Amino acid sequence: MNKNISKKPPSNGCAKIVKELLEANIEGTAHIDKIKEKIQDVCKSYTLKDISDAFLEESLRLTRSENCYVAFVDPENKDSVGISFSHLTDGCQVYEDMGEARFKIRKDGTYGGLLGYSLDTGKSFYVHDISSHPVAHGLPPGHEPVNQFLSVPVVYEDKIVGQIVVANPHEDYGPENVVVADKIAEVYGVVLNEFLYS
Repeated sequence: MNKNISKKPPSNGCAKIVKELLEANIEGTAHIDKIKEKIQDVCKSYTLKDISDAFLEESLRLTRSENCYVAFVDPENKDSVGISFSHLTDGCQVYEDMGEARFKIRKDGTYGGLLGYSLDTGKSFYVHDISSHPVAHGLPPGHEPVNQFLSVPVVYEDKIVGQIVVANPHEDYGPENVVVADKIAEVYGVVLNEFLYS
């Protein structure tokens, strides 16, 4: 297992490669197998944090969103581990300094709440009014407002290995945003497999 997940200065080279690969996957100009080969090379040159930061930036750009959360499922204990995320509370800097925001899996094997819904169901979804979703239980005190929410599980070979969440879009989320986010997650699944499951 490649444990090289530590912080290094952000890399423009990494961001450029991730951008190109995501655009190729979304536009259908490169087959996922070809993208996998290129991702394997990227994973040899950059840390998981570098790559996740690039996925965060591209998720924001491609979904036209203000906020993003990129996470992996810890292969040892199944916790959801946010590695790259927008700062929406004062506590986010503490998580950033720690290098992760860890959300423990519950005893019943679920994550719960709106943040955990795509992990629990394996389904991508979006909501325009987060309080209207049946599993929503509100935002923590001091959390910046979230007016819309889109979440996709990151799946690799039928196994949920992570999650990408975006929020507060410039325009209402629709099915086309889910398609784009699913394409982003497809490529991120290859990254997580390389770092955590190979």
